[in-house]
Amino acid sequence: MLNSPVTRRFCLQGSLATAFAALTTSPALALTQNGATALVRQVVDEINRVIASGQSEAAMIRDFERLFTRYADVPIMARYALGPDARTVSAAEMQRFTNAFSGYIANKYGRRFREFIGGSVEVTSARAIKNGYEVRSTVKLRGEAPFEMSLLVSDRSGSDKFYNLFIEGVNLLLTERTEIGALLDRNGGNVNKMITALEGMS
Repeated sequence: MLNSPVTRRFCLQGSLATAFAALTTSPALALTQNGATALVRQVVDEINRVIASGQSEAAMIRDFERLFTRYADVPIMARYALGPDARTVSAAEMQRFTNAFSGYIANKYGRRFREFIGGSVEVTSARAIKNGYEVRSTVKLRGEAPFEMSLLVSDRSGSDKFYNLFIEGVNLLLTERTEIGALLDRNGGNVNKMITALEGMS
């Protein structure tokens, strides 16, 4: 699975770190189309700045985690990735998992920053959806055919954040929920052991 074309495509685009309506059932209250579009443009600009910085890979990964925690609704993303167990773990366990998930995402996708060098991302459109806005972009990377990327944006956390990412219609969060579920299975269904393993992947 880790070497499948879909997974590889996510690794290439994931730094922009993502079946989600069950978590958010009411429309955004203050978010506007212009606000959602501006958020995505800002994310893209920040990532381009990191890419062009000439930093080491480790420094780029640290910057990506900072960007991820700033612009993504990490708590909601982490709850979805954990699945049904998010309803039964303690608040302390959920916080620990959220922190581990953030580091895992930063490490997994931040390593692909360099593959964006020489590429471009163009925001093309935005439309209202049930829980906020979908902002669509066209991504062009060297040696790759252009493809569509969509970020879903809401303000349910109190500020404008993206809460999911789709690459050519494939759901990033759903992919990560499958990965986290597999990691939980490998640890005998023990959430704390799974979190420890996830921390070792960040």
